[in-house]
Amino acid sequence: MSCLGLVFRSNTRSLGKPHQLEEHVGVAVSQCISVDLQNTKDEQAAGVAHLASPLLDWEDRLPYSIRVLLEAAVRNWDGFLVKEEDVMNILDWKAKRNDVEVPFCPARVLLQDFTGIPAMVDFAAMREAVKNLGGDPARVHPACPTDLTVDHSLQIDFSKCAMQNTPNPGGGEPQRPPAKLSPLKAPRKPLCRGQSSCRGPCDGEPSRNSGPLSVQIENTPLLCPFHLQPVPEPETVLKNQEVEFGRNRERLQFFKWGSKMIENVSVIPPGTGMAHQVNLEYLSRVVFDVKDFLYPDSVIGTDSHTTMVNGLGILGWGVGGIETEAVMLGLPVVLTLPEVVGCELTGSANPLATSIDIVLSITKQLRQAGVSGKFVEFFGSGVSQLSVGDRTTIANMCPEYGAVLSFFPIDNVTLKHLKHRGFEDAKLKSMETYLKTVKLFRSDQLSPREPEYSQIIHINLGSIMPYVSGPKRAQDRVVVSDMKSDFQACLNEKAGFKGFQVPTEKQNDVVPVEFEGNEYQLAHGSVVIAAVISCTNNCNPSVMLAAGLLAKKAIEAGLTVKPYIRTSLLPGSGMVTHYLSSSGVLPYLEKLGFDVIGYGCSTCVGNTSPLPEAIQSAIMQGDLVACGVLSGNKNFEGRLCSCIRANYLASPPLVVAYAIAGTVNVDFQTEPLGIDPAGKSIFLHDIWPSRDELRQVEEELVISSMFRELKEKMEKGNKRWDSLEAPESVLFTWDWKSTYIRCPSFFDKLAKEPLPIQSIENAHVLLHLGDSVTTDHISPAGSIARGSAAARYLSSKGLTPREFNSYGARRGNDAVMTRGTFANIKLVNKFIGKPAPKTIHFPTGKTMDVFDAAEAYQKENIPLIILAGSKYGLGNSRDWAAKGPFLLGVRAVLAESYEKIHKGQLIGIGIAPLQFLPGETASSLGLTGKEQFSISFPQKLSPGMTLDVKTNTGKLFRVTASFDNDVEVTLYRHGGVLNYMVRRLL
Repeated sequence: MSCLGLVFRSNTRSLGKPHQLEEHVGVAVSQCISVDLQNTKDEQAAGVAHLASPLLDWEDRLPYSIRVLLEAAVRNWDGFLVKEEDVMNILDWKAKRNDVEVPFCPARVLLQDFTGIPAMVDFAAMREAVKNLGGDPARVHPACPTDLTVDHSLQIDFSKCAMQNTPNPGGGEPQRPPAKLSPLKAPRKPLCRGQSSCRGPCDGEPSRNSGPLSVQIENTPLLCPFHLQPVPEPETVLKNQEVEFGRNRERLQFFKWGSKMIENVSVIPPGTGMAHQVNLEYLSRVVFDVKDFLYPDSVIGTDSHTTMVNGLGILGWGVGGIETEAVMLGLPVVLTLPEVVGCELTGSANPLATSIDIVLSITKQLRQAGVSGKFVEFFGSGVSQLSVGDRTTIANMCPEYGAVLSFFPIDNVTLKHLKHRGFEDAKLKSMETYLKTVKLFRSDQLSPREPEYSQIIHINLGSIMPYVSGPKRAQDRVVVSDMKSDFQACLNEKAGFKGFQVPTEKQNDVVPVEFEGNEYQLAHGSVVIAAVISCTNNCNPSVMLAAGLLAKKAIEAGLTVKPYIRTSLLPGSGMVTHYLSSSGVLPYLEKLGFDVIGYGCSTCVGNTSPLPEAIQSAIMQGDLVACGVLSGNKNFEGRLCSCIRANYLASPPLVVAYAIAGTVNVDFQTEPLGIDPAGKSIFLHDIWPSRDELRQVEEELVISSMFRELKEKMEKGNKRWDSLEAPESVLFTWDWKSTYIRCPSFFDKLAKEPLPIQSIENAHVLLHLGDSVTTDHISPAGSIARGSAAARYLSSKGLTPREFNSYGARRGNDAVMTRGTFANIKLVNKFIGKPAPKTIHFPTGKTMDVFDAAEAYQKENIPLIILAGSKYGLGNSRDWAAKGPFLLGVRAVLAESYEKIHKGQLIGIGIAPLQFLPGETASSLGLTGKEQFSISFPQKLSPGMTLDVKTNTGKLFRVTASFDNDVEVTLYRHGGVLNYMVRRLL
């Protein structure tokens, strides 16, 4: 049994004996675990292959992703957390799928700072709790490698349109003069190397028509497109990073303390790149080699985009911070043994279709196929035609179609990519031998047949055409050629997921606006934000190069972008800027207004700078459906800016195209992008780069250099980060005046033993919600509104609105985050009847902010519940979507159905997820939400148990306790996973 047999390390956590499995699987697992590795890696693989001679036919039948689960189960089998029964259930996947829970112990953990800081704060608080209960606080550290990337703290304080803006210092510090910035040094005069693309004088000076010199962040050389010589750093990037370090000083010092004092934690400092991109380019091992033992790389992350790494053949997905903390402390992730949907790809994509078009097409087809909660695994002749960039782009979007992950097994394309990334030939050969031996390598020649899948979906890549997605949901695709007619339909349709219900007589309204001395006209469909972002679903170099080549051709054709459009270029890492520069296209993007503004999440999470007041006024005056176009992967209404109602996702070149057009209300097939100086109409097809152009640039200039440069940057380090001071103590030194980092109250009343499960008596309903309430509605995100409960709290601490920063930056302060829970302006509470972060405090009948009402209930010792419809907790996994309600006093949620990840987070924090019986809803039961509810919990709670509910009006009904397994019941009995882990460490 080769997957079981090839376990190249001893399990230090093992409590059982490997030979107990022999009689069931027909192979000497104990021999394989104790294999002598004094020989070369290839000889090791050959030796284990000999041990695995009595093969069963499961190896060719199991999906590759299930084989990874199987390998991890055997390697981590200890008879306690991972049992023999778990191994046998995975082996019998086809019969046991959907019926059993299995543990998964990932090889490593990936955090980003938005969700990573509460996890690290919890670790610091757990150290305090363990010490207070008589334990050793130093025992609180991750059991597996944990990487934290600081990539979500960047805000756009400086850009082309906002260079004169005064930066928001934040951090609760008195305002000081800004630190001295790195000087912009003029480059030495280089000799012209005679490149055919050089249009400047041969004395080394650029032509006046070439625009300002392109510049780049420290440690990432930027090259002049005409002379290929280093040029100065960009003022915008440096200023944004300088402000980022000043504003987030406390958070960064806390992170640095964690990296120094907590074992197995490493921190990737700001300015390096986004977690998903750095994970792909630098952190991924593909195959772990620890003390001469080999095992597959796998990862669990606190970000939904962790699934990108499945395109590299690394099993991984995103979970909440609560579950991640459990993994960091040695607990496995428990998941229902999933169905695996095989997605067969055939054919070749249309030349005009980019990877984002492929992503959105597959997203729609997989969503329609119903893959929620399942693994998706790709196979077929079309897979080999997709680059690793294409694969990671497709894998990234799996949360949008509901799959747990989308897996591309490792094959020759993967190995070729790793070679370009800098893997040595000897290491690649060893990896290939290992992977082929354990049958984790996809090859038509090696495998006599494809694995068996739960179902198979067939997708012909040749049928995919260019698409955009919107105006409010990622799954609502629109063929680019139908964009104009679809937008018109959206104006006509009733307000909802697609419609805006604009009266017919107002659909052609035009509002004149004066901006920078010129007059422009805004109308429905006018683009006011255009953001090119190279993270997540646009990490593929080809689409970014396509945007650059499109910009180059547009500039050469005399086209421009209107100055009021808030344009920005936010690379996922410095490598993106490097290859845009080295390929010579960055200056053209800059001329169109797409300046590099920094590295990290900004526009996607609502951290964009405000629109000009004149533009906002014009939009409100005309009640216009203004538009944002971005190459991200989230486009919920109001996410970018409260005055922008239509948000479209598009590939980077289409973002540039719509910015040039200035409107989404355009038919690119029949209408021009603009008029050149000679009066000629320029159409999109005139400047769209061909696939051959892209391939040539990517192969010759990008692949190998981008990984080499990132490695050099990581090894060189960050001067600002290196000079940052941090405490050196086992326990973190809390600053009780801090408004960024605060010891949370989760452990204030923690006892060594859990109390019996308590019933909920006479609970009021805090919120009465409908269907598809997302974690965006629940969890604090974006800027802190001036009139909000969080703003009032920060004001009470002496901060001014300019110092508030964002919720993401303050995720380490539970007082801020609790006040920001359910503070989304788009929240629809049935008690209120319109979007607003408000509710009713029923004892007084007053309408209040959600936090204020919850605080009043807590003072009266009244427990709270939430009533909701179907798909409660849809969207990104966010731990504060559970932590926040818990700290508000919510004891249970009663919904028609749940998003699985969020339901697990509720249990992990100690909130009971209750579910109406099939066919029943709050409405069908005649519940108004104004009642008081009493819910009986038995002492011996079991998964799926039916509970009795009684209201103060005399109504009786039953609900299901939505616990999937005994582990979830155990965690709930302890009051959540954090309490459980503290007690386990005593």
